[in-house]
Amino acid sequence: MSIIDSTKEVADGRFHGLMGPEALPAFHELGELEGTWGRRWGAADEVSRLRSVLMRRPSAGLAAVRADAYDAEMGAFVDPDRRWYWTGEELPDLDLVNAQYDGFVAALKREGVEIVFAPDLPPGFTKAVYTRDPLVTVPGGAIIGRLAPRMRRGEEQSIAATVAAAGMPILGMVTGSGLAEGGSFVKVRRDLAFYGSSVRCNPEGGRQLARILEPYGIRVQQVSLPGYLIHLDMCSVMIDDDLALINPRLAPYDFMTALWDLGIETVNVHPDEEWSTNLLVLNRRRVLLPAHLERTGEMLADRGVEVVPIEFREMLKNGGGLHCSTMELQRDWS
Repeated sequence: MSIIDSTKEVADGRFHGLMGPEALPAFHELGELEGTWGRRWGAADEVSRLRSVLMRRPSAGLAAVRADAYDAEMGAFVDPDRRWYWTGEELPDLDLVNAQYDGFVAALKREGVEIVFAPDLPPGFTKAVYTRDPLVTVPGGAIIGRLAPRMRRGEEQSIAATVAAAGMPILGMVTGSGLAEGGSFVKVRRDLAFYGSSVRCNPEGGRQLARILEPYGIRVQQVSLPGYLIHLDMCSVMIDDDLALINPRLAPYDFMTALWDLGIETVNVHPDEEWSTNLLVLNRRRVLLPAHLERTGEMLADRGVEVVPIEFREMLKNGGGLHCSTMELQRDWS
């Protein structure tokens, strides 16, 4: 066959017709996702068996926190250049920060959880340890968000590269003037997620998430957070399909009523332990909780929740807890 004849055979479409197309099964259906992308990436909720998480080690930049930056009115050390803050009256104990972080990592490994570490960033990224914020995950893959504060802008690129290198599909990205952070996105049902608009997460970010998730059959319901509360995970956390831990002083009333309408029981945190909602669920009614939050742990235990205590108090002073410090790359779903 001549070169001309061969070119004609390809050009007339018969070869391409033989090879496809095959639009179905759809991208996110299980056999297709596993066969093409290697595993059942993503999560349909916040409570199923945790298989894989994204983490990043605490920043060496925390060593820059200095005594003369203490602001008594804020009750924190605050960088005039807005690259860091540290709450409380004592400077960071970096040995304790790293020891408690290592303990967290060890606890996850004991539970059989795979950890994907994002690489260290320059010292100015003192909040990059909180990998919950730059993305959200749903069945099939990840959506890269857009962080609000200038001090964190740029983490998105590193997180996108890390997720992609792990083999996880990236389903979309928040762009334009949208601001969306994973700490304010809560998967409550397979087809329903809540998005808390706030000083850090604007309605445009929520609209973009809703458009990206619509083809996957996931509805995004927006609620407004009060005051300067930045994320939904600072006032609520799902413990099981029918149980949530909330801080009624901070949780939006429309969010609480929506949970009740779904038949979800809510348990209030102890009023002196507001950080309790930032726990991490390992499986339905089995959670990691900072050990000093004992009274909330006892209330959860009374409702059949298995509480695994770990030391994590020092890192809370940087502005985030166990939930903030992880993003699930994979939970069991079907």
